[in-house]
Amino acid sequence: MFLRPFTQRSVSLKGISSAGKVQQSMLRPFASTVARQLELEQNQNIPDKLKASDFLLPRHIGITPAQEQEVLATVGNKTIEEHLEESVPDSILTTNLSDMFKHDFAKVGEIRSEFLYLENLKEVAKKNKIFKSYQGQGFYPCLVPNVILRNVLENPNWYTPYTPYQAEIAQGRLESLLNFQTMIADLTGLDIANASLLDEATAGAEAMFMAYSQFNKRRNVFFVSDQTYKHTIEVIKTRAEPLGIEVVVGDPNEYDFSDREDIFGVLVQNPGINGNIQDWSAKAEEVHKSKGFFIIGSDVLSLTMTKSPGEMGADIAYGLAQRLGVPMGFGGPHAAYFAVKEKIRFKLPGRVIGVSQDAHGNRALRMAMQTREQHIRRDRATSNICTAQALLANMAAFYGCWHGPKGLTNIAERINYQTHILHDKLTELGYTLHTHKDSMFDSIAIDISNEDLTKDQILSIFEDHEINLGVVNDNTLNVSLNEATTLADLEELITVFGKVKGKDAHVDFENTSYSGIKDSLKRTSEFMTHKIFNSLSSETDMMRYIQTLADKDIGLTKSMIPLGSCTMKLNAAVEMIPVTWPEFGNIHPFAPPSQTEGYMQMINELSDYLMAITGFEAISIQPNSGAQGEYSGLLTIRNFHKANGEGHRNICLIPTSAHGTNPASAMLLGMKIVAVKSDKNGNVDVEDLKAKAELHKDNLSCTMITYPSTHGVFEEDILEITETIHKYGGKVYIDGANMNAMMGHSSIKTIGGDVCHLNLHKTFTIPHGGGGPGMGPICCTKELEPHLPGHAIIPIDGRTKHAVCSAPYGSASILPIPHAYISLCGEKGISKSSALAILNSNYMAAQLEGHYEILYRNKNKKNAHEFIIDTREFKKTAGVTEEDIAKRLMDYGFHAPTVSFPVAGGIMVEPTESEPKIEMDRLCDALRNIREEIREIEEGKADKTNNVLKNSPHTVQVVSSDEWNYPYTREKAAFPVSWIHSRGKFWATVSRIDNVYGERNLMCSCPPMESYE
Repeated sequence: MFLRPFTQRSVSLKGISSAGKVQQSMLRPFASTVARQLELEQNQNIPDKLKASDFLLPRHIGITPAQEQEVLATVGNKTIEEHLEESVPDSILTTNLSDMFKHDFAKVGEIRSEFLYLENLKEVAKKNKIFKSYQGQGFYPCLVPNVILRNVLENPNWYTPYTPYQAEIAQGRLESLLNFQTMIADLTGLDIANASLLDEATAGAEAMFMAYSQFNKRRNVFFVSDQTYKHTIEVIKTRAEPLGIEVVVGDPNEYDFSDREDIFGVLVQNPGINGNIQDWSAKAEEVHKSKGFFIIGSDVLSLTMTKSPGEMGADIAYGLAQRLGVPMGFGGPHAAYFAVKEKIRFKLPGRVIGVSQDAHGNRALRMAMQTREQHIRRDRATSNICTAQALLANMAAFYGCWHGPKGLTNIAERINYQTHILHDKLTELGYTLHTHKDSMFDSIAIDISNEDLTKDQILSIFEDHEINLGVVNDNTLNVSLNEATTLADLEELITVFGKVKGKDAHVDFENTSYSGIKDSLKRTSEFMTHKIFNSLSSETDMMRYIQTLADKDIGLTKSMIPLGSCTMKLNAAVEMIPVTWPEFGNIHPFAPPSQTEGYMQMINELSDYLMAITGFEAISIQPNSGAQGEYSGLLTIRNFHKANGEGHRNICLIPTSAHGTNPASAMLLGMKIVAVKSDKNGNVDVEDLKAKAELHKDNLSCTMITYPSTHGVFEEDILEITETIHKYGGKVYIDGANMNAMMGHSSIKTIGGDVCHLNLHKTFTIPHGGGGPGMGPICCTKELEPHLPGHAIIPIDGRTKHAVCSAPYGSASILPIPHAYISLCGEKGISKSSALAILNSNYMAAQLEGHYEILYRNKNKKNAHEFIIDTREFKKTAGVTEEDIAKRLMDYGFHAPTVSFPVAGGIMVEPTESEPKIEMDRLCDALRNIREEIREIEEGKADKTNNVLKNSPHTVQVVSSDEWNYPYTREKAAFPVSWIHSRGKFWATVSRIDNVYGERNLMCSCPPMESYE
């Protein structure tokens, strides 16, 4: 499926005979050639002109060496070292790289050639063994439609945009996410679905907490069916224990819930781990009698055939959309789904896309209930989710559009038919099955307690045939069929089952019968009836639909995205290529370790890199988002205190300037949050922190500090802050959101941190995907290592408890991206990247100084990698808000910087190291020009309510209309500066969106097709 470099066919001329034929004995294995070339590349005595020159670093960095000198001159420095000394406090600045990287960084990194890196990683990837996987447990081989693979997953127009907060320039992915919500709401039979969650296990945990929050802590028992996936149960237990929630695991059929007023929710799963589907209607009614919430985890594909959770009385349904065209990827990333009844929609975790209208009454999409996105509520949140799996949800949505309801049903029925055949043959061979033929979908549970062979012996026989079965427990194996299962695969599977029994087993496909599932479980309701799921019959239609949506959005393919605190840097093509290699994509997360050696080598190398960069000795790769990293870091601290007999330590000191996920994460761990003031310069008020640390010294658990600060400054007092916390027995959690400013010239451990999370989707080049995926691994001291997350199915360094997501290594298939970035840049390259990120930030601030007030700079008038423009005064002088500036930038072809965070009424700019000087200059020019447009209002030359800012963005529909009733020209509206003509005009497809209308007329599924016209 993937092209291989032509050099794999090359041979030595010495290996060609006079007859022109290749002499096989003279061929050298290509792996040896790669290893030898790497050895030669690292030989310092060989002239550089003889070596490879296809280096990533000069392509990753946006400015040239000559431009670097211009930029330095603008900020008043002669060298990059001098600039760093003025930007970073002396107390934490390290200039000697050999002192910085303690994990022998250069030994495992720095393959500078893109070609050689990919060839080397391919050899590593080959160590993974791609067996046929029938393990199931929520993860299944699937067929990714090539039109989606090429045009979405491998397309930077889809993977480089940011979360669609600026809805006018995000209508394409918003429409696709709305399709996803509609598909999920239809399949689950519930009223509203969100735009995805991180994974199935955390979705189950979110369902628990959503139900718990409805009772305001008056009930504390949560019942979970013992037929639920083990990894889901473990994550639920992790999330429940800190909040004092009692998790009871058992058979719900043995309980009467009708009068259980201590139970706030009951969670069941269809199909269960025994493969059986049950109609839960009566049990749901019981739970509702006691006013509890009933939750069903469902296989998404099975819902095309079976009664929906809504029809069974569920209040909440969750599951995983992975098998809708997304590779297993050793555990992720995948889009979990989550749907609820209308009455509880306001506590729905994650993001919800809704239909509204723009200023001219045209249909427009936006993030509905945006101001109620849970993490924004800080310590009053019911979830810390601040991301989704947008790229994967979009893939699943397009998969739904591609196949439509009939196609999905056909796939499900084929899988079910094959499972019926397998059930018949296993019964015929004498196996004891826990699964009933008339109530199963794709999985069969096999009782092996009375077999002659042990579990391990049976698994070994299958592995000899490159087949993996699932393990339920020591006495039960599982076999789950899937979309990719062929008749030949099924034939082989039956043959091997016969071999285990010492029997010959054959199947005659021409003489099979199929009865399906029993009538009482069959789905009779329609689903996915909207035209979008029933009109894209040709690849031409599909390709054009995907491209039409992509054209509506701004990603890094169209302009810089200068979002402060988001680090929208280059996602280089070389970093993305391995993601779609089958050696990484087609591995089940619970595959035996002997089959995942390539993955583990890559993960271990990446772990060494990240520990070297942070200065720590231990790491967990598991957290699959930044917020999950926050939660995991605090969980590790909590576990440490508890293990040391100080479980009462529950006070978390958090600066008022912190991102909303910080207090939300602490709240989910049952911590008491104490706010720490900021001083007039935006720094942590050290005296206030000292006073509160001393006041709470007996119960102090930790503090959460973002460094550099959310105000874009390296705080001078950071060592005093961390020493204070340690003095009173607390630990220091560092939010690594701004690590792009620290790499190579300081470290988290240097500033006194005990644990931190890293945003691999920011600092380390995993793309944002339009709102996910992301990764948030945590690094920590050796002291905290025993308390890091483990995994019950695949233990991690012996740790089996405190899992925070479904898979042991989180979203493992995107880990080659940061591995490539760090390897190709090396220690000097990532240090250079970080230094230039700071330099570019100060360069842009210098360009805008005098036009805008720049907030919060250090004593040398320098900021870190981002800076804040104060726009509050304009509201008084011209009636212009930060939102008006953000929308006006769209007319110039730019995505806005971060608005109103961390300063209400301000905008925060982060250029990163990847932007060319010409692009930074264009943005500065646009902002200066907007300042003059504001001045026109201030001086009375432009109307205060009818002006280019208030009416922005200007769409092509507005500008080309026969009617023009504005007191400025069309050219000023759409082409306010000359370089837009040469750069290329980007048009927002809708005008300013009416958020109030969207809230008052909430619609979160696809509207009728005529509204699209």
